[in-house]
Amino acid sequence: MKLIDLNPDGGIGANSLYVQLGDFHLVIDSGLNPKKIGRVAAPNLRPLQGVKLDLILITHCHLDHIGSLPLLMRAYPNTPAIMTLPSHMLIERMLHNSANVMVREKEEKNIPDYPLFTHEEIDRIAPRLFPHGFNNPKKFAGARDDIEFTFHPAGHIPGAAGIEIIHKHRRIFFTGDVQFNTQRILDGAKFPTGKFDTLVTETTHGATEKPPGNTRSKEMIRLVETINATLQRGGSVLIPVFALGRMQEIMAILHDARKFNRLAPAPIFVSGLGMDIADFFDQISKKTGLVHFTRSILKDLKAKKSPRDLVPGKEPPTQGIYVVSAGMIAENTPSYTLASCLIGSAKHSILFVGYCDPDTPGGQILAAKNGDQFLFETINIKTRVRAHIERFEFSGHASRDELMDFAMKCAPRSIVLTHGDPPARAWFAEQFKERLPKSKVLDPVPLKTYQV
Repeated sequence: MKLIDLNPDGGIGANSLYVQLGDFHLVIDSGLNPKKIGRVAAPNLRPLQGVKLDLILITHCHLDHIGSLPLLMRAYPNTPAIMTLPSHMLIERMLHNSANVMVREKEEKNIPDYPLFTHEEIDRIAPRLFPHGFNNPKKFAGARDDIEFTFHPAGHIPGAAGIEIIHKHRRIFFTGDVQFNTQRILDGAKFPTGKFDTLVTETTHGATEKPPGNTRSKEMIRLVETINATLQRGGSVLIPVFALGRMQEIMAILHDARKFNRLAPAPIFVSGLGMDIADFFDQISKKTGLVHFTRSILKDLKAKKSPRDLVPGKEPPTQGIYVVSAGMIAENTPSYTLASCLIGSAKHSILFVGYCDPDTPGGQILAAKNGDQFLFETINIKTRVRAHIERFEFSGHASRDELMDFAMKCAPRSIVLTHGDPPARAWFAEQFKERLPKSKVLDPVPLKTYQV
């Protein structure tokens, strides 16, 4: 098997792998790096020059895995892209939202490259996007060789898949982004058993040891208790969320708490894209039963759209629970404005329920100490940090020990490390060397060709 990591910066970002099996050529995922701007945020497709690409497989619909798909399909206008049914139901909405954001950022930040693709281009590639069911092996023929692939439920977000590929009796498995534990709205991963020749594994939490005794259910209880304490002292709560998956999980948790009279009364506000995604989750739930979320959750909570007339730096006119994007409090998002409104008063809380890159405003807020000066640069507001700031563990990724256990059961001849920062990959490389000494471990350098 020939393998090239097309993510030019490595780590977590423009996730995309080129794989050649015999004379069969495929790409798995085509993402955008959220920390980069313009064309450099996309995978580098130069290693594919001269290649007749047979197939594109998509693991799931987060933008670091699909955000550059129109660019790849523009370069290969005859190549189909196949994904799970829930991903197929979500992907166009996610890409259209990305196009909207790029148009806005072109005006606000004067980025000549944007938009990298248009709404019309998304519509043009739509007929080449195909759904395929979980646990249903499918043979796909190239010019000379063929492969058989199977999507396996990966937890993480609705539609997420690990991909098993068989080529000439050789079994290869790509974990994609995986969560083995059940989330409030989604069952955990169900991966195949038995030995694999090659395992390509995510390494997101390699540098992070899971605290003993920490469970999602305990974090749900702690989250609700913290919200109640904030409301009882007259404050409002900001919960920054990713619109796809985490927003709906938090709303389901609040719904459970209110249903059993464990949530103090207060209006609940949500931001736009998350509301749209909730409609799609409702459809996925009714069509497949793979998501434990319906639109009735928002209806029961009487959730309202987050007010648009908030004044940056001024307290919101209504005390409430604000479950809004972006999850890392990126500039020019509802959570950024709300953070500027709440951070300066000790009665309020900002509660993080997902990963925050240290370089983002969210990461900087998490690192700030009480009393520190904090600058919201794009809206020119400086204030002292007084709000209660706390992080809760609701990760959509498996722990390093769970990934290690899965690899041990697979006993692969080769292991390829992906989707992790250098310290995370280093931990896995060291552990695999010690615990699977017969396995060849590869941490691929971006754009370099490997024979696996």
